[in-house]
Amino acid sequence: MEYRLKKLAEYIRGWMGYFRITEYYSPIPRLDQWIRRRIRCCFIKQWRKPKTRYRNLIRLGVDHIKAASIAASSKGYYRLSKTYAAQLVLNDSYLSKLELVSLKDLWIRFHHPR
Repeated sequence: MEYRLKKLAEYIRGWMGYFRITEYYSPIPRLDQWIRRRIRCCFIKQWRKPKTRYRNLIRLGVDHIKAASIAASSKGYYRLSKTYAAQLVLNDSYLSKLELVSLKDLWIRFHHPR
């Protein structure tokens, strides 16, 4: 996962460096949300077995009932990545600690420097 996040950060920085000229902001937050949801999906997909999902969700701070319902769910990975518990523990601050770059923050930094 570290390698995936590192390569994604490189790609996002390069993409934003190329497209920073545009003043069109409206698709940026949606793209940022989509990227974060896909990362959550990758985490859940990486925890393939229900026991592993349950253990990792508990380790990240989800209560036992929600962790068990996600672990035992037969829904797809992408759909599980939108659940409240997945968004609660794999939130923006957690992903930024893992050095995931935010498109929205880069766009704001390019267009409104301090």
